[in-house]
Amino acid sequence: MGIELPMGADPAAVRKRVEAMEMLLERSFRIPGVNVPVGLDAIIGLVPVIGDLISSAMGAYIVWEGRNLGLSRWQLSRMGANVLFDALLGLVPIVGDAADLVFRSNTRNLRIIRRHLDKHHPQTRIIEG
Repeated sequence: MGIELPMGADPAAVRKRVEAMEMLLERSFRIPGVNVPVGLDAIIGLVPVIGDLISSAMGAYIVWEGRNLGLSRWQLSRMGANVLFDALLGLVPIVGDAADLVFRSNTRNLRIIRRHLDKHHPQTRIIEG
């Protein structure tokens, strides 16, 4: 049972990789009883400093993929600011861990990439039904 991700540089392959990374970081499983989606970003963030560095690096990967897609400097700046804000929030001991459940920088960055892809590469859209 493995996850197969496309390795190409085409927009459809990038979209699948970014969506998979966002799912892994933000919505991997649900907390029993409260039904809140949680991902590796919140779990790794529990480890002081190193966990936040690792989750920031994984979030920076999404920004890097956005750069490869040709997003504007404004969009990349917003995405970088989202990752930076999430990293700075994570440095606050207890508040940062709780904030990971509310401020989902990777989901915000995925939304920016999806808007770009829907506008410039509409053939990459996935219709769910």
